[in-house]
Amino acid sequence: LGPPGSGKGTQSPIIKDEYCLCHLATGDMLRAAVATKTPLGIKAKEAMDKGELVSDDLVVGIIDEAIKKTSCNKGFILDGFPRTVVQAQKLDEMLEKQGTKIDKVLNFSIDDAILEERITGRWIHPASGRTYHSKFAPPKTPGIDDVTGEPLIQRKDDTAAVLKSRLEAFHRQTEPVIDYYTKKGVVAQLHAERSPKAVTAEVQKTLAS
Repeated sequence: LGPPGSGKGTQSPIIKDEYCLCHLATGDMLRAAVATKTPLGIKAKEAMDKGELVSDDLVVGIIDEAIKKTSCNKGFILDGFPRTVVQAQKLDEMLEKQGTKIDKVLNFSIDDAILEERITGRWIHPASGRTYHSKFAPPKTPGIDDVTGEPLIQRKDDTAAVLKSRLEAFHRQTEPVIDYYTKKGVVAQLHAERSPKAVTAEVQKTLAS
């Protein structure tokens, strides 16, 4: 868990590879379920086509299907879910039925002001997904990808105004989820303002304990 830009997307693949876990990003899973027209995917598409949010039960159902695959035998990482306490409760109920539970919640804790500098300086090479940062990891030529020489773009939601509303949603909806899991004694606080390498080391130490 953590606000947008706190480094969850950077750390998830590292954790996945190191521990042979499957990485469940709910946005990607929803898109895949819709594309492959699974029964849940068809229901999700109906909601999306109407401009509605996909129900919590549907998302939990898609996670339920995913963790039964052999690739998830050793365990899984949930990225971008649960975002609300109701989702956390539904997730726990579903996992309990499968005889499993959430072992650890990594909370990417970081100050809002640091996030603004991080996010508004982010540039992306769309074809490869390579990311740069105007201050922390600038390209050799401003606005140009180092490898291909193609122009870089900024995501539409990487602006101060959009970040503000995303952070408000995070504080309102998702911070209570951290309290919910803290009461269960499974939350590990990470210092997400540190460099990616330092955060990786912190994650490894947390997961080894």
